[in-house]
Amino acid sequence: MANLHILGFSGSLRKKSYNSAGLREAQTLVPEGAELEIFELDALPPFNQDYENDPPEPVRIFKEKIRQADALLMAVPEYNYSFSGVLKNAIDWASRPITTTPMRGKPTAIMGFGGKYGTVRAQLQLRQVFLFLDTPVLMKPEVYVINAWEKFDSEGNLIDEPTRQQVATLLQALVEWTHLHTRL
Repeated sequence: MANLHILGFSGSLRKKSYNSAGLREAQTLVPEGAELEIFELDALPPFNQDYENDPPEPVRIFKEKIRQADALLMAVPEYNYSFSGVLKNAIDWASRPITTTPMRGKPTAIMGFGGKYGTVRAQLQLRQVFLFLDTPVLMKPEVYVINAWEKFDSEGNLIDEPTRQQVATLLQALVEWTHLHTRL
């Protein structure tokens, strides 16, 4: 049986982002029979609807990566009670034109590493966006890590074992759900 291919991306461009670090850690926690590829969003230009039918090369590459993936995993930072502009921009590019979006029907899991409330508000708003896009989102387990700076060492390694287990459980659920959803 072929590996289930998960495409992951972080909604943060910060070099020492906890969300990006959590996504890298997720690569080490993927269950057997699955693989996680990380796509960096920093090359995506600001969304411009004038180019949605003939997008710039980085956007074409991004959309093709989504199309080829069996599932998505997004690491969602929270800024001002919402998800990041970086993530919004990526989703805007990936979702247009709406009639051919590779997001439709793509099993997706979200996780976030944040402050006092984790990223629960950002994840809730992102779920609303995915409802419109017909992008099915794994409901449970929810992974919104509070006080993320306590969970990583100075090198960006996830050192908190309960958090590692949460991420591993999310990945296992995503793999199982994707197999059910897509009958792989």
